[in-house]
Amino acid sequence: MALGRLSKCCPSLLYESSKGVLCGFLHSGWSKSCVQAKRHLLTEDVIKLQDFQQKKLASAHFIKAREGNFIQRFNEKLQRKELILRDDLKQLLHLCQTPDDMVVARDAIYRYHLENSNFAYGEFNFGPLFMRLCYELGFEEMAAAAITDTTLKGFFNDSTSFNIAIDMLFLKGAYENALEVLRIMQIYSIPFNKHTLILAFGTCYKLNTPESFKICISLIEETQSKGRIIPRHAYCFGIALALQQNETEMARSLFSRIRNTEGRLCGNLKVLTLAMSGKFEEVTSILLAATLHKAPAFIKKQEFSQEVVDLVRLQCGDGPDITEINQILSRLEQAGQVIQVTLDDLLCHTPTGKVKLSPIMEYTRRTRSRRTFNLLNSTLLSE
Repeated sequence: MALGRLSKCCPSLLYESSKGVLCGFLHSGWSKSCVQAKRHLLTEDVIKLQDFQQKKLASAHFIKAREGNFIQRFNEKLQRKELILRDDLKQLLHLCQTPDDMVVARDAIYRYHLENSNFAYGEFNFGPLFMRLCYELGFEEMAAAAITDTTLKGFFNDSTSFNIAIDMLFLKGAYENALEVLRIMQIYSIPFNKHTLILAFGTCYKLNTPESFKICISLIEETQSKGRIIPRHAYCFGIALALQQNETEMARSLFSRIRNTEGRLCGNLKVLTLAMSGKFEEVTSILLAATLHKAPAFIKKQEFSQEVVDLVRLQCGDGPDITEINQILSRLEQAGQVIQVTLDDLLCHTPTGKVKLSPIMEYTRRTRSRRTFNLLNSTLLSE
């Protein structure tokens, strides 16, 4: 298993220099900025934090009006070792606001799992609910401890719970802990979906060690052997990690597997990969095409990170192509196509996710023909 290498992963390797001038530059500049920048990778339609918070407000209003201090009374039930009911646990997890409340919530899920471990929980899954609560209140350590505790095996039995936990740890910069959660996820045979792969590759990229690079490549091989598609964003993390580890051939191989290379991130990675591979004629061609690209004013021109531009110049050195490349880069800078955004900013952006239609747009979408945009027949609507 790819994540079986995890126990050998050494954080002290994070800033270890590699051979070559460019790699030394990467480790002194790019790598450190990667570690400092902490962002989450899951979209709101996966985390569903806003929906959770709305339910919390509704629960707080309902309980306050009817039953007073619900959490205190729940804690008293725990002390008396009374049976924990499903609806009561659900209510509890929608009311927690303080560290003391979270202690009660933690004890409650352990008790509930102990009482119901031999029975199906029904249609409701408490794992994502507990993880969203930890996410909202910033209890990533409690979330990681719970989801990796073997005594709770079966309580977190879905990919969403693990993904939220990993995203939370990624946001806090706890990358070693995130890998541990991934390892437990694999041990429990929880399927890796596209969000898991992005988080896994992003975590390996942030660690930036020879061992995390091996884990990343092993995950790619395992996923492909199962005939599953690897998301473009995950590949981009793998390419960036390969470049930081001076594995330019692997970076080129990974880039060739991306089906759609359109976009700012792929454009920057392609230029950097070619520059590190010494393919300066191709770099020149790409940069020149960006300066000659004629497009309407409302279409955004291709942009390159200042960091990538500096790395290209450094890699080119005093070679025969440096004069032409500098001229082209100067034109790009004058045209505003060189931006003050790091490659890590481009890699660790939070995707927009699915756009929810307004009720009016939803009605229009359901009542008009996709081919003619005419109103559908009322008999069809009735069906």
